[in-house]
Formats: sequence, C-alpha cells, structure tokens
Amino acid sequence: MRMPVPVLKAALVMLASLASGAAGAQSSASIPAPAQISVPTGGSAESLLIGPGDLLRISVFRETDLDQKVRVKDSGEIQLQLIGNVFVKGLPAAEAADRIAKRYKDGGFLNQPQVAVFVEESVTQQAAVLGEVEHPGVVPLTSSRSLLDVLSQAGGLTVLADRHITIRRPGQPPTTVFVSNNADKALAEADVLVQPGDTILVPKAGVVYVLGDVGRPGGFVMQDDAHLSLLQALSLAAGANKTAAQNKARLLRKVNGVVSEQPLELKAIERGEQPDRQLQADDIVFVPFSLLRNVAVGATSIVASASSAAVYAAH
Repeated sequence: MRMPVPVLKAALVMLASLASGAAGAQSSASIPAPAQISVPTGGSAESLLIGPGDLLRISVFRETDLDQKVRVKDSGEIQLQLIGNVFVKGLPAAEAADRIAKRYKDGGFLNQPQVAVFVEESVTQQAAVLGEVEHPGVVPLTSSRSLLDVLSQAGGLTVLADRHITIRRPGQPPTTVFVSNNADKALAEADVLVQPGDTILVPKAGVVYVLGDVGRPGGFVMQDDAHLSLLQALSLAAGANKTAAQNKARLLRKVNGVVSEQPLELKAIERGEQPDRQLQADDIVFVPFSLLRNVAVGATSIVASASSAAVYAAH
C-alpha cells in the first residue's frame, strides 16, 4: 500500500526535525558549563575555613601550568601565577575557588576558568586546649564538636581545674562557660560547640587548706561556684577531732606577700553565735591539737606543710 504524497512529506519533515533536535542536544551536552569546584579535605566547607598557615593546592582544569601548591600568608593572601596575590583568609574552599576563577577571567587570562581548591594541610583543623586538663595541647578537630567532647579528647579536667572555662575564637570576644561537677548538669549547661581554630582555657581553681587536728587534713578545691565557707571547709576535712583545741584555731591568709593570722572560735561559729566566714583561695585553716598535746607551731611551718598537703576535689 502506497502512502499519499502529502502524508509522506509531513513524515519526512517530522523526522528531520527530530534528528536536528537530538543532534543539538548531544552537541549541547558535550560542552561543559563553566564552574568552580571546591573539594576541601577533612570537613565540609561550612565547618572548615581557610586560615594563615594552611597549605592549599590550586588546580585549574586543562591548564596544568597554573596548578600549584601555596601556603596562606599571615596577611591571609596566597600568591598565584599571572594574577598575583588573592585574599582567601576566612573563606570556605568553594568561595576561594570562585574568587580565584574570577581573577583569571577578569584579567583576561582564561575565558571559562574551572578552579579547584584543596586544603591539604590546615592549621585551623584543630583546637588548642590549655590549662588544667590531663593532656594539654592540640586536639584534632575537623568539624564542630561539643565542649565536653573536646575536653574528653584532652583527657578530661584535672583535680585542680576551675569549672569556669573560657573559649577564645578568632575575631570574637571570649566566652566563659560553666561546667558543673555534676554530670547531668554538665551535659545540659555545657552544650556549647567548639569550632576548629578555637582555644580553650581551663584555669586553676582556688584551693583552701585545712590542717592540724582534723579528720582529713589537706587542700580542698573551690569548685562549682568557687565559694567555700569555713564550715564547709571543715566539713570537707571531716571536722575537728575530739582532741582538737578548737578555740585556738587560726586562719592564715597571705596579703601582698605577707602572711597574716586571725583567731577563729570554731565552737562559737558552729553554734551560730558568730557568723560563718567566706574563705579565699590559698587560705589555711589551722586547728591545733589539745593544750596537753599542743606544740607551738609557727606560721612559717604551717605554710610549708600546706605546700605538701594532699589536695581533694569534692564529688
């Protein structure tokens, strides 16, 4: 059966149109669209920003002569062939690639530059943990982590650690975070993220010493709220023994390098006849033995014995 001529012509025109469209689509698919590629190693672009000292590998697609490795200067710039200095400090690798590609295009060196930035070494890919932790130093950090996680990587807090911890972040004012000695409270209150490049400072807590005729002589850390009263310190030291001369107790406090002594009437304070006293860091409460056993002990000897006393942290 023969097809009518008008119908045959229409079919041929349709086939030609389809063939032309397919060829155009294939031709268009073979031409890559201009793009800037960024593949930062060890973290996402949002969590890792380029900083001074970082080692970058710059790759330009089909322009191998322009590929190079550069170290970011303290000024935040890198020096590249043809385009000179480019400021990249504080940028994710993706934005750095965009900026470099724009410089190549605006300078008339490349028409459709495709640039890739790889962070091969990053000094900002870590956080510094300093002070009263078991293993102070640098902690690897490729993305944001909780403060408790970072402290755990540093071995945790020492027995002398103050619970008021400072986080320093470049370009921002320092932040102080309170980490409670209570585990449940710490998880709730210290839910703070540490970012790469941060510095964590854990100061030394104050210590109060209770020496002499007490149940557990030694030093006691002023934890949590950093306050410790005389009666609280005596309680931590298991109280005065029955053989103690409580009304002969003394408070030794160093003021401007000079040790001063103040009398303490412990029984009157315990009965509420005199107010409790707030102690300061490095105070020494000395409770002498009974008069029958007591040997005169000078302030110098008491201060010397405090330096070798065991230190306890309340739990």
